[in-house]
Amino acid sequence: MYLISNGRQSEKVEEIKTVTDRSGIDIRFLENKEELLQRMFRTFAYLKAIKNENSILINVASGDNMSNFAALSAAFVNGLRAFMVVDNRIIFLPVLKFSYYRLLPDRKLVILKFLLAQPDCCSSLEELANRTGMSLPLASYHINGGADTEGLVSLGLVETRVATKGKTRVMLTELGRLMAEGIIEPAEIRKG
Repeated sequence: MYLISNGRQSEKVEEIKTVTDRSGIDIRFLENKEELLQRMFRTFAYLKAIKNENSILINVASGDNMSNFAALSAAFVNGLRAFMVVDNRIIFLPVLKFSYYRLLPDRKLVILKFLLAQPDCCSSLEELANRTGMSLPLASYHINGGADTEGLVSLGLVETRVATKGKTRVMLTELGRLMAEGIIEPAEIRKG
C-alpha cells in the first residue's frame, strides 16, 4: 500500500505509520511537494513504472476534495482503476481501463515532450516541424488531426493561436503539460 503525501501533514503520516506498523500492514509513503495535479500525475506515473498496473487500485475518496479530484483525473488519464468507499461499500468508478498515453502515437509524444522542454520555442507550426524533425504536413496532421484521426488540439493537449503574419503558434494546455511531465520521468519522490 502506498500513501501519497505533500510533506505538510507529518503528524498524520506518523500517526498512520504507528497504526499500520502495529497492525502489520506494509505501507510506503511517497512524498512529493509539487503542485497538486503535477504531484498526482507524476506519482501515478512512478507507480506504473514500478508496479504492474493491474495491481494498482486508487482510492479517490480519502483526501480533501481537490486531492480526490486530482487523483481521479490522474487515474483516468493513466488508465488506472479507481474506487471510493460509501457507507462501508466499495464503489468502483467508471474510469476507462486504458491509458491515455497509449492513444498517442510516438510522433505526438515527441511533440508533447518537445513543447514541454521548450515552451517558447516556436512562433509557427513550420518552426515546430523543423525543430522536431517532421515535415510540415506531418506536424500539421499530428496537431490538427485528419479525417479519421484526432489531433493534439481535439484531444485537448495543445492549443493553437494565430501569431504574427498569420502563422500558427502551438502551445501545451494544462492537460498536455501534465501528460508530458508524466511521460518524461517520475518526480523526485522520496520513499519513507
